[in-house]
Amino acid sequence: MFPNVDTRDAHAVANRIRELLRSIHPHADFTFFDAIFAEVGRMFRGEFGDYQPIDLRYHDFQHTLQATLCLTEILVGCHHACALPRYDWRHIELGLAAILLHDSGYLKTRSDGEGTGAKYTCTHVLRSTAIAASQLPRFGLNAQEINIVLGAIRCTGPTATVDEQNYENEADLLLGCCVTTADYLSQMAASDYPDELEILYREFEESDDYQNIPLEDRVFKSAQDLVERTPCFWQKIVLPKLETDFRGMYHFLASPYPAGPNPYVQAIEKNIGIIQNRLKQPSHSVLRA
Repeated sequence: MFPNVDTRDAHAVANRIRELLRSIHPHADFTFFDAIFAEVGRMFRGEFGDYQPIDLRYHDFQHTLQATLCLTEILVGCHHACALPRYDWRHIELGLAAILLHDSGYLKTRSDGEGTGAKYTCTHVLRSTAIAASQLPRFGLNAQEINIVLGAIRCTGPTATVDEQNYENEADLLLGCCVTTADYLSQMAASDYPDELEILYREFEESDDYQNIPLEDRVFKSAQDLVERTPCFWQKIVLPKLETDFRGMYHFLASPYPAGPNPYVQAIEKNIGIIQNRLKQPSHSVLRA
């Protein structure tokens, strides 16, 4: 079973994350993780300050749970491979904070009655860093630690690279690589990814409409266009970025490391195969009602 937990169940995901992390840090204190995990859950449910629930259907709470689980598995893989630099418990906590908050920028205030949070797609990374910077001091993080979290969140932007973030050391840089790798892999490896692409397109469409971008200037002209370009997106853009820009951190998901099967890559390639087979059908329509 991949993954080996129901990612629709936040409680089950949190327990699996704790189990994995205890395997490498048996005496870890999960007070911070539990607090930030609960806070992000409140954000998605609309129990956070003067904000509505995060109402996106693609970038939903399940995606954040999937990404957080994937990041945990990468960090555990790094530990078992004795990769350098070695991550102490605080760095792991900061990485978890970054991945949990990386989509908080989709929040809308209660007075915002226009559309969904998808309209903020183009600025959601910046908005996520603003929310993280405003909230993390309440959880005991100092300015240096907050900057590490913000740098990792910024890396998840579609055009961002870790080299732009001016990290103070290699450990902080690689943490940003791990967070972004988890964001990419978790969504593309999800079992419903081929069927969710039209939903993803609608988020892009709402953002483009909100910015008044003419159709001819949009990255994707239709849902069909997005689906047809997805195999190339994985093979020509995402995989090379993971290998080079994000320092090949996805290899730490292989079991055994480094040449064993990688369940995330296998799941993605299965999804790409499903999409390609649908594209070969006579109607050339891969959208589902």
